[in-house]
Formats: sequence, structure tokens, C-alpha cells
Amino acid sequence: MPPIPKKWKGTCQEGQDFNSSNCNRKLIGARFFHIGHMVASLSSISQDFMDEYISPRDSQGHGTHTASTAGGAPVPMASVLGNGAGEARGMAHGAHIAIYKVCWSSGCYSSDILAAMDVAIRDGVDVLSLSLGGFPVPLYEDTIAIGSFRTMERGISVVCAAGNNGPGESSVANEAPWIATIGASTLDRKFPAIIQLGNGKYVYGESMYPGKQVHNSRKILELVYLKDGDNGSEFCLRGSLPREKVDGKIVVCDRGVNGRAEKGQVVKESGGVAMILANTAVNLEEDSVDVHVLPATLIGFDESIQLQSYMNSTRKPTARIIFGGTVIGKSSAPAVAQFSSRGPSFTDPSILKPDLIAPGVNIIAAWPQNLGPSGLPEDSRRVNFTVLSGTSMACPHVSGIAALLHSVHPKWSPAAIKSALMTTADTMNHQGKPIMDGDMPAGLFAIGAGHVNPGRSDDPGLIYDINANDYITHLCTLGYKYSEIFSITHKNVSCHDVLQKNRDFSLNYPSISVIFKAGKSRKMITRKVTNVGSPNSVYSVEIVAPEGVKVRVKPQRLIFKRVNQSLSYRVWFISRKRIGTQRRRFAEGQLTWINSRNKDQKVRSPISVAWASKK
Repeated sequence: MPPIPKKWKGTCQEGQDFNSSNCNRKLIGARFFHIGHMVASLSSISQDFMDEYISPRDSQGHGTHTASTAGGAPVPMASVLGNGAGEARGMAHGAHIAIYKVCWSSGCYSSDILAAMDVAIRDGVDVLSLSLGGFPVPLYEDTIAIGSFRTMERGISVVCAAGNNGPGESSVANEAPWIATIGASTLDRKFPAIIQLGNGKYVYGESMYPGKQVHNSRKILELVYLKDGDNGSEFCLRGSLPREKVDGKIVVCDRGVNGRAEKGQVVKESGGVAMILANTAVNLEEDSVDVHVLPATLIGFDESIQLQSYMNSTRKPTARIIFGGTVIGKSSAPAVAQFSSRGPSFTDPSILKPDLIAPGVNIIAAWPQNLGPSGLPEDSRRVNFTVLSGTSMACPHVSGIAALLHSVHPKWSPAAIKSALMTTADTMNHQGKPIMDGDMPAGLFAIGAGHVNPGRSDDPGLIYDINANDYITHLCTLGYKYSEIFSITHKNVSCHDVLQKNRDFSLNYPSISVIFKAGKSRKMITRKVTNVGSPNSVYSVEIVAPEGVKVRVKPQRLIFKRVNQSLSYRVWFISRKRIGTQRRRFAEGQLTWINSRNKDQKVRSPISVAWASKK
């Protein structure tokens, strides 16, 4: 690694099992924040911190996994017990990393998060990656929104996870417009673990057990699924599986209530020799694999119905699990992860969220040595890498790419970097078909501008830039009170004056979200693009109008004479839909500026239209 940058003011905070010599040219800073946590946990500290390192050191694995995804150095011959073998490499593998530990066994407290963000600004970070956040809350009560406003003002990009509460509507978290909000997608890599039933039929499943020792000749065993009243045996909860009923058998466990890998541990302790983890209607076909402690496989909801019908058809159902190792390139990826949180934004539907999706399902990344690959306390295996799924895993992919963009374009603002990522994102999968969300093509509330495409983002042609004052004007358009805006911006703002000076204001966002309020059928928005491509460039507009809406753009050509020149355009949306007859409905389209000389250079903005019902 090159020397630590001169501007760096961070430090290596010592603590339990961690001293300053643990930092180096790669890990240039490490701090921990636990005062909020200590005050909140008035119970004895020793109990709450029992399995924790009271230091920047990671005891849970989540921080190690996400940090290595964003900026881990290349590691040849990496795998998870032989699965997914190859070179592991972070997105910005040449980046220096600083760690700010804010989460503890009982959660992450707002005061600790905010303190860490303030210190990170002072230390001199360029990009902040936050794989945290839960449910949507108003921006003036959202610690991450407040902290990241200060961060954005100082030219630091903030990238956050969208949340794992999908596929429910309006579940997206971290929805402030100055944050890059990232949902999760799948990869074209599978870990097949197929069930051969006693009747000769096969049921597809996936698993990361058992690594190199793939036994295709697994014995045929009896299958058992217990559904005994109130003790939760269908979920394989602790104490719910009587040994005499499961000993020596393959146990079927429904997903839900307790952890996926924990169910396998319960089966193992009860004498079961293998497990089939069955998705319910909640998880459908979502396939987050685990490094189970016993031979196990995860099946989708459709497959679980097949399995149940076989088990109901015979008095003594049997099966065996055939592990197929790692298979690459056989699936139509990327697709939207079932769990990825969705828009429309609950607190600010005038901004389309999430902004992007990135790989977040079955991601292999680094893992600490105090934990087994399943993360269970009983798991005595030790690995350098394991697999996790979540928007927590998608976020650092984009943080790393943002760091690369920052190094190529050091003068770009966080909004410019986010614009470059959004306008160059993919809407098609590897096979050239629309990215799917379950059985349907993905909507904008699932994918935002699309799937991140790092290769195209460093030369976007045009960018949509936004400064701190624009965001303040936007907050005024939301009708926020003086005190609410003060809590976010720490500025005295008179919205009356701001809105007088900025009539017809629309935030210069790379995506477009239009809401027709009851009785209204016309809406005009303005956008301004800045040329970051060739000096003499001409762009022509191409529109795919949302259903039920007429779209007009003026001008239809943008002629740039020089680099960093900015030009504005206006878009009129005219609703042709009868309003008030139906409950709120949505439609989608897109607006793309295409470079006349280089037709591959397309600057695409998704368009989301909503009809608000009468209240």
C-alpha cells in the first residue's frame, strides 16, 4: 500500500485485544463508540458486553465482511470451505480503510452513530459506507440523515443500505436525497444441493455445506416434519424436536422466527443428521445460503409445496441430499433480492428510492477468527471467508465504486458521483432481458435507476449536480418547519424567503418522480446537466412516456461547447388518466440523453409517476 495520505488525521484507538500496531497502511484508522450504548444498557455492562471486544475489533463478523467488500486487498485461493473458490478482492482494493465501530450485541445507538460520523469528517474520510438502518423515519428524526447532511456539505459521499424489509411497499430506509441508497441483487453463482425424493423426483435447493467433502452418495434417509401444536417444532426452535422422533433422520424446518443456521444446530443437537430448510410464503423463492453445521439445503416456496405433497403421499417418506459445489453462469442474474426494501419513499415520495441495486445475495467476504462460518457460538470451524446476504452487502459494493470514482474525479461532489452511478446503471440482466423481481420485470421502487455498472460510471458524459442549498430548498418544499430543518442542517432557514426566491423549484435529482395531486393534471420540472465528457458534444433526448402520461421536453437537443458547461432543460408531464376514480396508482418511464457522436454514451433517468388519491 502507498503511504498514509498527508491529510489523514485519524487514529488507532486501543482497547481489548486491539492495539495501535494492528493498524497499517491498509487499515489506517480504527475507533469505537459505545457511550450511547452504555447509557442505554443500564443493566450490568459486563453482561451486555460479555461476547464483545470493547475496542474497534469485530466480534460479530458483519463489519469485517462489509469492509473487505468495499476495500479488501486481493486474496488468491479464497473460498468458503471449498465453495465459491477464486480471488477475493474488494471493489476499491487499493483504498485505505478506517473503521468506526458503532454496533454492539444489543444494536446500534443513534448517539454513537452520530458521534462516529462527526469524527470521520474530522479524520478526513472521502467516502462513508453505512451498512445500517432499519425503517423509514422523518429526516429530522433520522440520525443517519442528519449526520450525512454534514458529511455531504464537506464533500464526502455517504452510501447506505436500503434495508431488508422487502418486498413490502414503502419499506426503504436511509431515504435522504443526499444519501446513495442501495438495494440488493443476485449473482449468477449458485450452490446447488438437490434433494432426491424416495419417489425418484428431484427438488432443487441450495447450500454451502459441506465444502470439499462433497458426498454424492449420501445415504437415503427417512424424512420427518413435525408440527406439534404450540412448541414451534415446524420452525425447529430450541427444545421443540424430541430425539425419538428425529434421531437419524432428515428434518424439514420452516423458515422464520429463529435464524436459518440456528435451526440446523437444533436439528443436530436433537439427533437429526440432515436438514431441509423450507421457505414459506413470506420468503417465496429467496435463496440466501448458509454454511450449515450439518448437511442441509434451502428450498424455495414452490419446492416446499412439492416436498409436502410427496411427504403426504406416503407413510414413510425418504430422501437424500446431493451437493453440487459451485455453479457459475447458469442463472438470469442480476435479479432483485426478495428481501431488498422497496419504495416509494415513505417520508419523501418526490425522490425515487432506492437509488440503485448492487450484489447483495450470497456474497463471500472476509470473516474474523473468533467465529465459525455460520456465526453460531457452537460452530468450532474457523475460516477466513464466509457468505452473507443483505442490503448490508450491497452497500459496500457501491461505496468501493464511489471511492474509485472519487480517485479518478477528485473534484466531483457527492451528488456528481451518485449521478454518474445512477445514469449509467443497467436495467437489463446478463441475457439482455429486463432485470426480474420474482416472476415479474422489476419496477422502479425495487431497482431505482438500475443495477450499478462500475465500468461505465467513470465516463457518464453528463452529471446532475446538487449543492447543500438546493437540498435545503427541497426540504422547504416538503413543508418542514423551521425547527425540523434546523435539526437537519444546523442553519437558520426561513422557508418563506427561500420558496419566494425559488418558485417552481425541483431538486436536480438524476431520477424523476412526479406526483399528480388530486385534481391536478399538469406538472413541470427543471433539470440541469453538466458536461463532464468531450468539449464539443451534442445530446438528443429520447423519451419512454409512462402509461397515461404525455411528456414534453424543451429543448430536445443540448449543445455543449466546453467541459464543465451546464445547460438546463424542462419537462412537462400531462396526465391523461382520469383521476380520483381509483386509489393511488403508479406508472413508469424513462428520459435518456444520447450523445450524437458516441451512441453508447447514454445518460438515463428513470421516471416514476404517481396519482395521489383524494384525502
